[in-house]
Parts: sequence; C-alpha cells; structure tokens
Amino acid sequence: MPQGKGAQYEEIARCFLEKQGLKCLHQNFHSRYGEIDLIMQDNKTLAFVEVKYRRNATHGFAAETVSEKKQVRIIQTAKHFLHAHRLWQMDCRFDVVAIDGAPMYGGDMNIKWLRAAFQLS
Repeated sequence: MPQGKGAQYEEIARCFLEKQGLKCLHQNFHSRYGEIDLIMQDNKTLAFVEVKYRRNATHGFAAETVSEKKQVRIIQTAKHFLHAHRLWQMDCRFDVVAIDGAPMYGGDMNIKWLRAAFQLS
C-alpha cells in the first residue's frame, strides 16, 4: 500500500464508499498502462475508482482534474484487470471520488462521488 498523503485520501474514499454499501476488491491495481486507485463492487457492477484530492481550488477542484489522457489510462488498466481476472461478463463503470478541502489541516472536507464519471469509448 502506498504511503503519504495520497494513500490517506484513498483510504478516506474507500471508507466513504464502503459506508455507501460497496465492497473493496482491490486497492492500487497496477498494470503497464497505469494504476487504478480502488476497484469496488457495487452489487453486480465493478466500479473502477479514481480518487482525486485538492487542498484548495487554486488549481481547480478535484473533480475537474481527471484528464482525457488519464481516463484512457484508467480504461486500459481496467481492461487489463478484467482480462487477468476473467471478469468480462461483469458490468463496469468508472467513478471519481473528489475530495476538496483540508481535513488533515483542521479544515472542512467535501467529498463528491461521481458515478459513471466517464465511459469506455
């Protein structure tokens, strides 16, 4: 499991999603294409989750930072995961959990769960 601030916010996102009824199947899945922060099961659907954090909006809100290039890498990595685990029959979606604010510094935290934030193209 990775160390540092990123790992702390991934843990916040994982706990948040588990409270919504999702089950964590894998955290920080790597392939030659990239990494997926969280792979969660939501009933019969696999949710590939990108976690984004911004302490403040100086450089944009967290939800705005998943570029098209990043989406392509996540999709390629998800395809690799599905193939490696023989899960092609599973319904899938790509979610973003955006965390804005500075809870680690005593500030407020805003969590947005964007279901199906982007799709396979």
